[in-house]
This record gives sequence, C-alpha cells and structure tokens, in this order.
Amino acid sequence: MSTYSVSELNKVKRGPNRATYNIEEINTIIDAGFIAHVAYNFNGKAICIPMAYGRIGDKMYLHGSLKNRMLLALLEAKEASLTIMHLDGLVLARSGFHHSVNYRSVTLFTSVSKVENDALKQTALKCIVDYMMPNRWDSLRTMNSKEFNSTLVLELEIQTASAKVRAEGVNDEKTDLDLPIWAGIIPIRQIAEAPLKDGVLDETIETPQHVIDYYKTHKY
Repeated sequence: MSTYSVSELNKVKRGPNRATYNIEEINTIIDAGFIAHVAYNFNGKAICIPMAYGRIGDKMYLHGSLKNRMLLALLEAKEASLTIMHLDGLVLARSGFHHSVNYRSVTLFTSVSKVENDALKQTALKCIVDYMMPNRWDSLRTMNSKEFNSTLVLELEIQTASAKVRAEGVNDEKTDLDLPIWAGIIPIRQIAEAPLKDGVLDETIETPQHVIDYYKTHKY
C-alpha cells in the first residue's frame, strides 16, 4: 500500500492510534463527500470556507468566479490546506469529559495552480458536478463560452495528507461504569429524501434515472 510520508506538517499528534497516512484510505474518505473546508489568508486574516470539489488522481479541483477572493488568494500563496470530515455518530459518555463523536476526516496539504488548458478545465468542471451526483454532467445543457470563460478553476495537487478516524464506543473511566447514567452511541448519517421537481418544470419531463439512482442509494 502507498502512504504519505509522515512529517511535522501532516503528523497526527493527538490520538495518533486513530491516524492513517494510507493514500487509498484517504482517497476513500475524500470520495465519500463533495464539500471541503478550505483555509486561506486574506489581508492577514485567517478565513475558512466550505467549497465543492472534485478529485482526479492526486489532484483536487475547485471553481468559482474570476474575482473570487479565496481562489485568488490561494493562487497568490501557491499552496492550500483542505479538511473533509464526515460525522458518523454522537458518543455519549457518563461524564462530559469523555463525550466525543465518531468521524472520518482528512487534512490535505496541496500546491495550487490555475487550470489554463480548456480541455482539462472542462474535465475538472465535469468532475466537480459529478462528485455531487454521478452522471449529472452529461444530462445538462452545455456550458456556453461566457459561462466557461468567467469561471476560474484551480488545480490543487496533494503533496501530503493524513486522516483520522474514530469508530468506537464509549471510553469512560472504570470508576464511572456503575453510575446510573445512560451512555451509548447515536449513529449519524446523511440521507437523501425523495426528489422534488422544480415548480416551473414541464410536467412531461420525467425524473432522470441518475437522480432516481442517487435517491435509492442514499435514502437509508
């Protein structure tokens, strides 16, 4: 298995037993979502914003307007840090000290460059849309030149990364185990509800199969 080398930058110091640097495991966590929290510096102030993303190999893609201050700041810095996290459960202990959550998270450290090639830019935009819903892009109206030219796409090549996963029960003090206090886990998951048609959609237009498939896959 391929792994990212461990350094002071990506080393998980708190709870290192829950850390992994395995590239395949990290990519699995990335691919389980499509929103990353992206950190950047603007006029000396630290800012973090959630952004839709897509991944192709070891490269992440973000998009926005040509004047998007976050994307421009990342381009100027030539590096970025992204975090992706999935909440899997509430861990309710017998004491406040031991309350926790079960989760899967990754932190990525990347280089940043602007996508100049039109073919790659098109591929990256398709990737971002299809990360939200597989097979969505091919059902859409083709982007016109005005939309395409007014969109800035960044390529963030992953230089190193780490993941941290908690998937376990309550870790209470032994002296607390006999206390008459309920303890346990409430599993958490994100589900999809039945698709709702746009209010002005022509009644003859049926829900496409890729939307139905997404709903069926994520409704439980």
